[in-house]
Amino acid sequence: MTLRALTRRRLLAGAALASALAVAGAAAPAAAQGPSGGTTLIIGKDGWLFPGWESLTVLDRAGITANVGLIKDAKASLAARGITLITLVVPLKARFYAARLPDGTSLSADVAGQYDFILDELKKAGIDTLDLRPALKSVETGRQTSFYRADYHWTAWSSEAAADAVAAFIKTKVSKLAGAPGGDKLGEWVTQRHLGDLAERFLPPDQQKQVGPDLYTVRTPPAAKASLLDSGPAPVHVVGNSFVQPYLGFPQKLSNGLDRPVSLTWNPGNVGPWVTFLQAVGTPDFAKAPPQVLVWQFNEGPFHSGPQAADQWDAPSLMSGETWRERMRAAIGK
Repeated sequence: MTLRALTRRRLLAGAALASALAVAGAAAPAAAQGPSGGTTLIIGKDGWLFPGWESLTVLDRAGITANVGLIKDAKASLAARGITLITLVVPLKARFYAARLPDGTSLSADVAGQYDFILDELKKAGIDTLDLRPALKSVETGRQTSFYRADYHWTAWSSEAAADAVAAFIKTKVSKLAGAPGGDKLGEWVTQRHLGDLAERFLPPDQQKQVGPDLYTVRTPPAAKASLLDSGPAPVHVVGNSFVQPYLGFPQKLSNGLDRPVSLTWNPGNVGPWVTFLQAVGTPDFAKAPPQVLVWQFNEGPFHSGPQAADQWDAPSLMSGETWRERMRAAIGK
């Protein structure tokens, strides 16, 4: 499923609260759908659940370096069209809640340094990125958490904190964004109860009852404006997975912080970042009116997985790295 929001109105139209969380539950890679209690899920303390398909012990340096090479090629093609690329890597949930992991389970020394390794490789390749750990840590006050207890995703608080950090970073990279001022107006906060996607997908009913629902504090979509006219093409386009979906507020908060429209292409996590990127840059709208800035979101856990990773992405998404590179260059036109 891809949500393309070419204007503020289109972006918010796809953010119905009743259905968005069900879509969020599709974030897990298809290869992780095995028997409950196996490697698909790590059952931690106090009902905390962690994705078992993200290794806590193995650092795939070669895979990470190879993927940084593909991203570097994408940056060069985008730059030839005057587009600035910014990469965004969401840290591991277990990195923030190591104390909630089951006894005997912990991050290895290699994985403890994995996030820094990824950022260092991106920076050495000349790819703009930023460390999201301070932003996510800043929301940990009172009962607020960086990630949902029984869900794969970061909370809406983390999503908005990350969006603020990205907005500030964009302002350091682009002297003036195109278009007239007019960012999204943020809705009111509401709290809902949902069973986390990890619990819903990987636990049997009796264990689901034991874990119970999580509280999801999210914003309601603001009321639609009377005018059907918007301010033109968005100068910033976000590409990613369900972490940046409108339900959790990332594109709206980014738009609000930049005071400009923000457009979006996202897919569930099993589709992967590589096909989603091709979808974003392969449209007539992108060809006619490309954004000034493209924000490409990844997750730390599967960052090592290239376009050919059959253990992470669904079959229609798979291709060799060279095929992806060729399709990317053809789509961007450089």
